[in-house]
Amino acid sequence: MKAIYIKKDERQELPPLAATIGFFDGVHRGHQFLIGHVVREAQAAGLAAAVITFDRHPRQVLQSDYQPQQLSTLDEKLMLLSRTQLDAALVLHFDKNLAALPARDFMAQVLRGQLNVRKLIIGYDNRFGHNRSEGFDDYVSYGRELGIEVVHDEPFLPDGEKISSSVIRRHIERGDMEAANRALGYDYAQLGTVVSGYQNGHKIGFPTANLDVASCQQLIPAPGVYAVRVRQENSVEWKRGMMNIGTRPTFNGTELSLEVNIFDFKEDVYGQRLLVSIISKMRDERRFGSLDALARQLRQDRDAINTLLDSLLDAGHTVISNQ
Repeated sequence: MKAIYIKKDERQELPPLAATIGFFDGVHRGHQFLIGHVVREAQAAGLAAAVITFDRHPRQVLQSDYQPQQLSTLDEKLMLLSRTQLDAALVLHFDKNLAALPARDFMAQVLRGQLNVRKLIIGYDNRFGHNRSEGFDDYVSYGRELGIEVVHDEPFLPDGEKISSSVIRRHIERGDMEAANRALGYDYAQLGTVVSGYQNGHKIGFPTANLDVASCQQLIPAPGVYAVRVRQENSVEWKRGMMNIGTRPTFNGTELSLEVNIFDFKEDVYGQRLLVSIISKMRDERRFGSLDALARQLRQDRDAINTLLDSLLDAGHTVISNQ
C-alpha cells in the first residue's frame, strides 16, 4: 500500500479509484469491514482500492479548544491500513477551506478532479461536506452528474453491537480493555519514551520504566494496574509486564504517571521508546499503608498477570498491536 500526501489543488496522477472517505481513528473492525467492501468493489470494477483520510481530526480545525483523544496517531493509522489489501491511503490536509466545501464541490473538485475517484463507498453512518448537512441520496445524485458511482456500505454489527471509535474510547476510558481490544481487532497499545522516574519501585524490588505522559499521543486508559506486553523500539520480542496508570497515592503523588514493570528484565531503557500492549485491567489503583503491603500486592499482581497471559497463550492469543 502506498501512502500519498495530497497537496492542495494539485492534481495527482492516480489510476481510477474505488474509495471510501473518513478519519479511520484506530482502524477498528468496523473500518476493516468497510475496507473489505472497498477492495471487493475495486476488484469487480477493475479499479485501484483506496481510502481517503485526513492529517488531523476535523474537530481540531473547527473547534479551537478541542483536545483530541485519539486511538491512533497518523503514522499508526497508516501502519494499520497497510495491513489491509488497499492499494493506497490518500492523506488530505484538513483546513478551514476544505471544511467549508459543500459535498458536491468536494466530490467535484477533490474526489473526481484531484483523486480520480470513479466509485465511492459510503460508510453506513458517514456524512461529509460543509456542516455534514447532506446525505446518501444527495451523494448519489451528485455522483451521477460527476461520473462517480456511489455505493452504500452495510452496517457491521457483530453480535448486535455497534463498533465505532467513540464506543471504543468509552471502553478504554473505563479500563475495559477486553471490550476495546475485541472491537479494535488487535490489542490497544501506548508508545512512549522512557524518562527518569521516582526510583520508588527499586526500593521494593519492582523497578519501573516511566513513560513520558506528554509523549503518549493517544487516549490513556482509566487509572489502575494492567496486564501488558512490552516491546522495545528496535526489538521484535514481546516481554510480559504490568503497568500502573495513576497518581501513585502510596507515595502521595499528584500527577498522572505511567509506570511499567517489565518482568525478569534488568536493562537500562532510559531514553528509549517502548510499545506497551495493554491486555487487561487487573485492579484499581489504591493507597497502601506501607511499602511492604504494596510489595506484597505487586507480587500477587505479577502472579495473576502471568496466570492470565499463560491462559491467553494456551487459547492461541498472539500479540497483534497497532505498531
